[in-house]
Amino acid sequence: MRIALDYTAAYEQGGGIGRYVRELTAALGRLAPEDEYLLFVAGFGARPLPPLPGENFAWKLTRVSPRWWARLWHRLQLPIPVEWFTGSVDIFHATDFTLPPTKKTTRTLLTVHDLSFVRVPDSASPSLRTYLNVVVPRSVARADHVLADSQATKDDLIELYGTSPDKITVLLSGVDSRFRRVTDAGIISAVRNKYNLPRQPFIFSIGTVQPRKNYARLIGALAQLRRKGHDLALVIAGGKGWLDDEIYASLETHRVADSVRFIGYAADDDLPALYSAAHIVAMPSLYEGFGLPVLEGMACGTPVLTSNVSSLPEVAGSAAIMVDPYSTDAIAAGLEQL
Repeated sequence: MRIALDYTAAYEQGGGIGRYVRELTAALGRLAPEDEYLLFVAGFGARPLPPLPGENFAWKLTRVSPRWWARLWHRLQLPIPVEWFTGSVDIFHATDFTLPPTKKTTRTLLTVHDLSFVRVPDSASPSLRTYLNVVVPRSVARADHVLADSQATKDDLIELYGTSPDKITVLLSGVDSRFRRVTDAGIISAVRNKYNLPRQPFIFSIGTVQPRKNYARLIGALAQLRRKGHDLALVIAGGKGWLDDEIYASLETHRVADSVRFIGYAADDDLPALYSAAHIVAMPSLYEGFGLPVLEGMACGTPVLTSNVSSLPEVAGSAAIMVDPYSTDAIAAGLEQL
């Protein structure tokens, strides 16, 4: 078969969805080359392309940006089929919430990672939330089949959009074998120097700097622990997000600016060492479609604290401390227990 995947998120995003698409593509490349895979990238030209994962893969590129395609495809609803770029295909896999126009003969698969913009509306800007509330349910309705990152996301699709359960398959994410405990002191030292990590024990959290990640309460919990005499720091890895004023203001409110470090985007190759160097991995999100850092932290042998909401109990099982993410006191108590 000729199968097209939207690789745009992997090309332009360093965060969770980008990694999902990169890992999925790499895994497909390890399978027997019976099918032809066409990787569609919108906005090509901003950076080099990575190596293709196999001889049965090919790039299908357009320099038109994803933002412009959103305007043309979803706001103006111009019927420009994605096959203009990919050529005729048997399946088109839209990997990032929205499904572009396709020919009637093309079967379509859509990945919906979460419905945070519905469940936690303050986690997205008003304009983005308005856009997603229109385009995502329309894409779900059009798709032949939907992949959900967790049972929690599947349940949300059924409850909020009235999607048939038979139309949705839960595809839980895995953790790559490179995520394991790093014991080489030289590697740990190099990562400490690269990201200017604190010398005292630190809590590590990773994710785009935005309200849904609950960093403001995590900072408040750190302040509680420090007032009780625990010499801990907090390291947050993640690109700049949105609606982040409260997060940065909390540093001054709790007087812990010297104990919190925002290191920006961390390269995938450095993550095992960052998890291994940490004293605790914390992901007290208000909502997650899956929550890869919980899995990766555990794979690297570092104790994990996470939330007792959405998909996170599915990921953590009984192997992490789970807390009410809306309670700073509960987060602090969980961290102290770890």
